[in-house]
Amino acid sequence: MNLIQRSDVGDGANRPANDNDDAAPAFLSPVDGIYLADDDENIADLVRRTERKAIALVVGMAVCLIFVPALWLALSYGI
Repeated sequence: MNLIQRSDVGDGANRPANDNDDAAPAFLSPVDGIYLADDDENIADLVRRTERKAIALVVGMAVCLIFVPALWLALSYGI
């Protein structure tokens, strides 16, 4: 019987996970060692939009917590 050499298709798929990997994520990859100012501005815009959506969500939840029980009481007692 001949042994067939197997190639490592998984490229590290059998290695344990390592959170301390030195490779930078793709969205933070530098261009010639300098991060682009546009990327910082885009990230800041994304954070601002996310913050506004979160505030709107909290306000919407507060409105529902106030008016839904009041509506239920009004409908149940026929006011």
